Amino acid sequence: MASGYLTTHVLDTSTGKPAVGLSVTLYRFEATAKVKVSHMVTNADGRTDSPILPEDGFREGLYELEFEAGDYFDSIGVPAESPRFLNRIPIRFGISDIDAHYHVPLLLSPFGYSTYRGS
Repeated sequence: MASGYLTTHVLDTSTGKPAVGLSVTLYRFEATAKVKVSHMVTNADGRTDSPILPEDGFREGLYELEFEAGDYFDSIGVPAESPRFLNRIPIRFGISDIDAHYHVPLLLSPFGYSTYRGS
């Protein structure tokens, strides 16, 4: 049985605070299909209340986290562009070690973002 799991943490670098209420969807790529695995919303700390992919569903493969940045910016009053420069942010990554903790944080602003494999 795998003991790994997947988490995220979203920080809004334009405000210097956690991104509260940001929708995050996880997809797994299976053969030719992109399959929705889970959907969560960040809490007051910019994290989800539980792992996005817990131990019981953890397996090797190609995944994508999709962050609904446009909706988040709308909710905090960032003036809307048409279209927004950043609306949906997909981060595609691989899981190769089913016993590891994969942490995929997002540092976010209305005009840029960065990510890395955290711990």
